[in-house]
Amino acid sequence: MNQKKVWSIIAALVITNCLSIVYFTVAKPEEQTVKASKAVVASGEEEVVATIGDITITRQQWLNELEGRYGKQILEEMIDEEVVRQMAEKHHITLSEDAIDRELTLIKTMYNTIDNEKINDEHWKEQIELSILLEELLTKDAVISEEEMKHFYKENKHLYEIPKSYHLSHIVVKTKETAEQVRDELKNGSSFSALAMEKSIDEFSANRGGELGYVNADNGYAPDTYLEVAENLNLNEWSEPIQVEDGYAVVILHEVIDAVTYSYEDVKDQIKRQIAIDQMNGTISVEPFWKELNVKWFFEKQQ
Repeated sequence: MNQKKVWSIIAALVITNCLSIVYFTVAKPEEQTVKASKAVVASGEEEVVATIGDITITRQQWLNELEGRYGKQILEEMIDEEVVRQMAEKHHITLSEDAIDRELTLIKTMYNTIDNEKINDEHWKEQIELSILLEELLTKDAVISEEEMKHFYKENKHLYEIPKSYHLSHIVVKTKETAEQVRDELKNGSSFSALAMEKSIDEFSANRGGELGYVNADNGYAPDTYLEVAENLNLNEWSEPIQVEDGYAVVILHEVIDAVTYSYEDVKDQIKRQIAIDQMNGTISVEPFWKELNVKWFFEKQQ
């Protein structure tokens, strides 16, 4: 498999994990609709979370509905996380903070608005840690020669060369005058994200609060002029109006990732896991470890 595709898949998998909880807390409107016909008048002892005319919905009814719709998947994810941690402890597998930060940096520089998720470093680091621990467990008995790993590094060194990257959002409007008005509203305390959703004519990013992701000279997620402007911005500072194809843009800088090239020694463990997983040709799953830890759970009674 083309290694760029491999890394894209890895990034997508981690991002998907990060998005899973968002899906269940920000469901489609029709999925959030509570069936009033199921509701009953609450007793004085039950906490009421909604009132529709003379019909009330209690917290317990609400929680029962959530459990019925999403309980199995959420519980399964919670079990998976605990299984991975217990198995890692059993086999004395630990990770350094550097290893997790390195994976986070690699994923960030692949991230853009297609992923529809705002970066949350702590949450992402937790998901990355669990992902690496699982890979370590699945590949702990794999034997990969030093020669093969060095060859992989040499052939794919570009994967470990991170260009200087800027985490940006933008608001695109038709005229320079409107862009200046946007800047005035920002100076008066308006939220950049809210203004982007309200005013930006870039439909692709507007409903994400103007989010562009991490922009660098290699990925082409934004015009080169954005990189030039970002170089001179401070964190959380917005730009002067920038002329773009559709009008004028105001850009804000959230974070800078400095250019770095990871050495073979930095990434050899990662390379070993990648080669071993490629050789497995199977699904990366926690399921094989459930039996080893004698997992019992509520939903097996219903199967």
